[in-house]
Amino acid sequence: MEKINLRAVFEKSGRAVFISHLDLFRTMQRAIKRSKIPVWYSQGFNPHIYLNFPLALSLGVTSRTEFMDFAVTENVEYEHIRDMLNVQMPEGLSIISVAEPVHPNKDIGFAEYIIRLKSEAGSDRMLEELEKMMAMDVIEIDKRSKSKGTVKIDVKPHFNVLKSETDGDALTVSIRLPAGLVLNINSNVFVDTFSAVSGIHFSNVYAERTKILLPDGEKFV
Repeated sequence: MEKINLRAVFEKSGRAVFISHLDLFRTMQRAIKRSKIPVWYSQGFNPHIYLNFPLALSLGVTSRTEFMDFAVTENVEYEHIRDMLNVQMPEGLSIISVAEPVHPNKDIGFAEYIIRLKSEAGSDRMLEELEKMMAMDVIEIDKRSKSKGTVKIDVKPHFNVLKSETDGDALTVSIRLPAGLVLNINSNVFVDTFSAVSGIHFSNVYAERTKILLPDGEKFV
């Protein structure tokens, strides 16, 4: 049976940001089944729809640049697959485009986020504390490792703040973080670390993943 590998770019926003990764997998499987596209199933005694997400998204984080890999058994126009899937999507999930993948999943190197923080401490204090933290020589956190258990790592070299600015009572931070198989640090790690180092409690946190990149900074597609 022919297998044509495809990669969908999709958006996760609104109430859908609270769909866990496991539930997202199930939701996408149901949508693909109901769409009636000629999807490829794995072989063996328990065939199932081949489905892979190159980089899992943290719960509560918005994104308009998520990727989902699957396969079909016939040549179908990409726009038709996109439209058929979107008919089955719940609120907050939307397929933006479908095409053949260019890069393997292992080539992912970074992800960029926009993080908007609010606190009773005020935006000027948050910006001051962010600058203090980024001036530190070492920022150690506990990180779980499958092989070593909980280990301490220095995240300072990995917090690449691209831009920070105040807007009323909010601080908005644009940041690039390592992602992929070698080291994966998501936006929640940055927010939790910032809160712990500064002693500031955030009353509201909005995070959006804006890009998934290769190690050289080019877009992953």
